[in-house]
Amino acid sequence: MKRIFHNVDLTDRNSFHVNQSAETLVEFSSAEDLIEFFSHSRPKKWYVLGGGNNVLFTRDYDGVILTPCGRGISVVDQTADSLTVRAEAGVEWDELVAWSVGRGLWGLENLSLIPSSVGAAPVQNIGAYGAEAGDTIVCVEYLSADDLSIVRLDAEACRFGYRDSIFKHELKGCAVITAVEFCLSKRERPNLGYGDVVNEVEALGGATLGNIREAICSIRRRKLPDTAVMGNAGSFFKNPVVDAARADALRREYPDMPTYPAAGEGRVKLAAGWLIDRCGMKGYRDGRVGVHDRQALVLVNLGGATGAEVIELARTVRRRVFDKFGVEIDMEVNVI
Repeated sequence: MKRIFHNVDLTDRNSFHVNQSAETLVEFSSAEDLIEFFSHSRPKKWYVLGGGNNVLFTRDYDGVILTPCGRGISVVDQTADSLTVRAEAGVEWDELVAWSVGRGLWGLENLSLIPSSVGAAPVQNIGAYGAEAGDTIVCVEYLSADDLSIVRLDAEACRFGYRDSIFKHELKGCAVITAVEFCLSKRERPNLGYGDVVNEVEALGGATLGNIREAICSIRRRKLPDTAVMGNAGSFFKNPVVDAARADALRREYPDMPTYPAAGEGRVKLAAGWLIDRCGMKGYRDGRVGVHDRQALVLVNLGGATGAEVIELARTVRRRVFDKFGVEIDMEVNVI
């Protein structure tokens, strides 16, 4: 079933709670809904908005917003060691994580409490605490807006990278994700590569699936603001990746600087939050916007801010980091 709305207030449909509107919004439950809509109307401009958790509106949207509402989760295959699960695009991400943990399935637990929908997860290749959505994705199902065909793209073809995928490049603006399939393990496979996770899990009694999820949720709640209370999009910046020589030079100057392995030979990932904090910007405020006082990666709407104000703050943060460290940090949030 699909529903069409006009002149829609988007304030409660984006986690930054900026006051913008959309010319038209279409809620769809299935690929068939989309095919029917595109068959009768080929909008020149459209954008897929799930939970609105990784987007910043800087102006009213003069096109069609497509919002997935399908909430089904089903098992499509299984072996002695794994289960293949299909989740529709409108499923809240943490609902899927809770579903899998509740059934003793490993693979998504480190991604607990990430604000996202299932449909948005492969686009951004969401990740946290040493895990990414792409680690477990088998295939992504989408509707091609070009010819209204339903396509199943396997994980390799999705070209998952750090907060990246083919859906941000060649398929941007021509694919509407309708469902995602994941391969989840029946066997224990704890991923405890981060020190704060290890400590939290040990305090809970050991690396069970439930304890890992509880630990991740506890850490995230302590560090990150609730979007219902303070508008934000979670991590606003990506962790920068530099060559090993640059990382070594920075470590000599800042011995306590955390670093992590990155994809690609001779590449090292830096912690953007640490860089921002070292610039003295954690807790920084500028009018109606600010940097969160517990997690420097997070920019917040202190009340009534516009998207333009958030962008200006982001520019200030990026400039301060570059001036101090000579490192560029890129935005993770999609700006509309």
